[in-house]
Amino acid sequence: IIVIIEDRGFRYSVGITNIMMSPLHLCIAIIWFTVAVSEADASLFGVSSTAASNLSPLRSKSALSIVHQMSRGGGDEESKDVVLPTSRPYLPYTLAIRDSIMIAHSFHNHPSFGPAGGLHGATYTVDVEFASASLHPECNWVIDIGVASDLVAEVLKKYNYKNLDEVFGEGVMTTTEFMCRAIHDGVVEKLKEKYEKDGEENGFEGWIKVTLGESHKAWASYDGPLP
Repeated sequence: IIVIIEDRGFRYSVGITNIMMSPLHLCIAIIWFTVAVSEADASLFGVSSTAASNLSPLRSKSALSIVHQMSRGGGDEESKDVVLPTSRPYLPYTLAIRDSIMIAHSFHNHPSFGPAGGLHGATYTVDVEFASASLHPECNWVIDIGVASDLVAEVLKKYNYKNLDEVFGEGVMTTTEFMCRAIHDGVVEKLKEKYEKDGEENGFEGWIKVTLGESHKAWASYDGPLP
C-alpha cells in the first residue's frame, strides 16, 4: 500500500510493504491511514483533486514561487531558513524540447568502465522539460517554445561534435548522469541571462528536467527548480 500526502504543494509517500500482517497491525495501519487522510489532501493514487485545485497560479504565491523566493534570499523571514525541496512539487503543465548531440569521450581507462574506458563516440537524445503550475495569463504557454528551442540548442552547441575529455579536462568522468547536470546548469544560466536582459514579466518560473537517452535501453536525468 502506498499513501501519498500533499502538504503545501509538496508530495510525500509512505509505503506499507508487509501485506501479511496480523489483524492487530492491520487495524493500526487502517487507523493511521484514516488519520493521515483527514489531516492532509491524500489518496491511494497520488495528489487529490482538492489539493490540485488549491494550488495558486505560479505567478502568485505558489509552491514554485516560494522556491523562487527562497533561492534568491527573498520572501518573509521564515522562508530564509527553509531548505530548497529535494523533490518536484505538483506541476501539471509541461513543455518538452527534444534535440540531440554527437560526442566523443573516454573514462580515462578507469577499470570500473570496462571497454568503455577508452575513447569512443556516443549520440544522445536530449529531452529538456519545463514544468509550471500554471500557464502564462495571456499566451497560455509554459514557456515560449521558440525561446526554449533556441536556448537548448545554444547550450548543446558547447558539446555537439566535441571531445568531452577536452571540454571538461583530464580525469573528469563525463557519464550520462554528469552530462544531464551540466546541460541543466547551462539551461538555467541561459534563462537567467535572457530574463535579466529582457525582464521577467513574461519569463519562465518552474522546474526543469534534463533527460539524456544513450539508447533504447538506458537513459539518465537530472531535475531541479529554476533559482
